[in-house]
Amino acid sequence: MKTTYIVVIAMSLTTLLSCSGNGEKADGYGNFEATETTVSAEANGKLLFFDVEEGHRLEENVIVGVIDTVQMSLKRDQLLAAKNTIFSKSRNVLSQREVLKEQLKVAQNDRARITNLIKANAATQKQLDDINGQIEILKQRMKSVETQNAPIVNEVKGIEVQIQQIEDQIEKSVLKNPIKGTVLVKYAEPNEIAAFGKPLYKISDLDEMELRVYIGETQLATIRVGQEVTVKIDDADTMKSYDGTVSWISDSAEFTPKIIQTKEERVNLVYAVKVRVKNDGSLKIGMPAEMWIGNE
Repeated sequence: MKTTYIVVIAMSLTTLLSCSGNGEKADGYGNFEATETTVSAEANGKLLFFDVEEGHRLEENVIVGVIDTVQMSLKRDQLLAAKNTIFSKSRNVLSQREVLKEQLKVAQNDRARITNLIKANAATQKQLDDINGQIEILKQRMKSVETQNAPIVNEVKGIEVQIQQIEDQIEKSVLKNPIKGTVLVKYAEPNEIAAFGKPLYKISDLDEMELRVYIGETQLATIRVGQEVTVKIDDADTMKSYDGTVSWISDSAEFTPKIIQTKEERVNLVYAVKVRVKNDGSLKIGMPAEMWIGNE
């Protein structure tokens, strides 16, 4: 389950961020955000092993935990035993069919021999009628045996589906981290009971952050998707700069967030913009920043 942690711009901080060294205002103000993934359990049972800590960086597909699979393994063994029992019934039925097939083959050979004897006036029509009757009886018995085997085959298929479901649950009991990133929140501990859908931890790839800023309508003509911009954050008594790329511009206007400084600015229409920035480790979710369209 993915959610995007969006922090509405705290306009009360603009007095701290609105001026560069030459006294000019930035083109936009906002806060950093990142796509967060909540990893949940896909099986029920005790967490036998769970190696996740907040702040740890995890690689994709690394095993971070194991949920107890004893009960599921026992259920699978039970289904396999039932499948073998049903297979034995099917083998008995199929062996009957093979016997009937051999009998039918012999009867068809006898019919061919009697037909030739009739041509030589060495056999009677009654003999041919009798063998034809015997062949029809054998065919009907074979159909009856095949009909008996059909529900057995269907029962076996049903058990095989159940076995596949159990094996899928066993596989999902081994917890694999879905994406490379940093653990933000840990929700579970070893030896706790996990349930399907229960959140275990939240992770986000912080190597690249997105700055969400708001710009006025008059600024739209000066910005486009893919454009290079400058992003600045407070760094002690100076402003630290980063290269950023505009990744998204809202196609509809919205009212300025109401946590704003002046009553007049609250009625202004603004457009949301996202700027993608490489993170050197200093950028954090929710951190305020400025966007400069020019090379300031």
